[in-house]
Amino acid sequence: MPARPNIVLIMADDLGHECLGCYGSTSYHTPHLDAMAGRGVAFEHCYSTPLCTPSRVQIMSGKYNFRNYHDFGYMRPDEVTFGNILRDAGYATAIAGKWQLNGIGKGYDRADDSTRPHDAGFDSYCLWQLTRARAEGERYWAPLYEQDGRLVDLREDPGVYGPDRFCDYLCDFIGQHRDGPFLAYYPMVLTHNPFLPTPDSASREQTDPENFADMVAYADKLVGRVVDRLEELGLTDNTLVMFTGDNGTNRNIASQTETRTVQGGKGTLPDAGTHVPLVAQWPAAMPAGYVCRDLVDFTDFVPTLAEAAGVPLPEGFTTDGRSFLPRLRGEAGNPREWVFCHYEPRMPSVDAHRGRFARTRRFKLYHDGRFYDVPADVLEQADIDLDDQGTPELQLKRDQRQRLQAVLNAMPPWQP
Repeated sequence: MPARPNIVLIMADDLGHECLGCYGSTSYHTPHLDAMAGRGVAFEHCYSTPLCTPSRVQIMSGKYNFRNYHDFGYMRPDEVTFGNILRDAGYATAIAGKWQLNGIGKGYDRADDSTRPHDAGFDSYCLWQLTRARAEGERYWAPLYEQDGRLVDLREDPGVYGPDRFCDYLCDFIGQHRDGPFLAYYPMVLTHNPFLPTPDSASREQTDPENFADMVAYADKLVGRVVDRLEELGLTDNTLVMFTGDNGTNRNIASQTETRTVQGGKGTLPDAGTHVPLVAQWPAAMPAGYVCRDLVDFTDFVPTLAEAAGVPLPEGFTTDGRSFLPRLRGEAGNPREWVFCHYEPRMPSVDAHRGRFARTRRFKLYHDGRFYDVPADVLEQADIDLDDQGTPELQLKRDQRQRLQAVLNAMPPWQP
């Protein structure tokens, strides 16, 4: 095996599985991500929670939200993250992009403390919504952000595009730490609304949601910049690069795939809210160009990154995840039989959609007993009737429901 790899984890904001060409999208231009899938692996079944803060807390901590989720826009300062684990193992660590985890405006201690990323294991940072709320400054044109303890106020400079600044920062970090190992965590600000023109748009006068396709293309372009930077420095072979999305696409966006139209489902529990892309490359350790049908959820990233770095999880650390590193290496591994989602957003606009489910690739069971054959009913409109003796595969469906009910029963009690 190669030496400890450098690790780059990129997470787009509000970008569902249906938005990448390697998954059959015909609405968007994603050549860099499609090429990454060709050089490595595309996972067909990665699932998140359907909203940004629950997903960010989950992916960083390796725990389901019933263990550690407290409020929208907030993560406890004492939460152990993959940043802590890798920094303690000798990795240089950086984060650039969207933070939104200090609990701004909610009365939490240290909401105005710009050192919070250090608590989460990051030596350096360039972040939007660290101690300044969205109302004070946006992430796109003429941005307001914080970088390593200083406020960068570009609100009077309409020619500066925030996503470029975050990508520049991460590329500079990679260059500064080319001798490695390093962890670069890139929670992108794209493609979240407002849907604004990008530097590559035909006109700065374009309006919603026409700009969304341009935003997807620009997010892909920035991924390409990071990958190109690794190549320029001779770091490609021994750098594990992963790309995912924090949740499904905005509900105002309809996307076309080779087989159907997908209406965005952000904030909701069906596939359009929870099914996200996951593509990865690591040329020194993994085969190229294969599609993996294993189940992955966001708790799995912490044990995967720790195993890739060759470090044990901290003593007493609890994770609900299971490493998918063997699959990245083309090995059999120990894949999941199910994934689980606990979704209690604590955000009024989507609280009505809270719930729990356990699922396999095919079947999905909710806490309230709704049971779906998802590939046959992706919109979840026809609850499976297990009393109908004429139902095809009746015994299989009964067995699968029983197994998924056992998963739900094993979780701590919860009152929706």
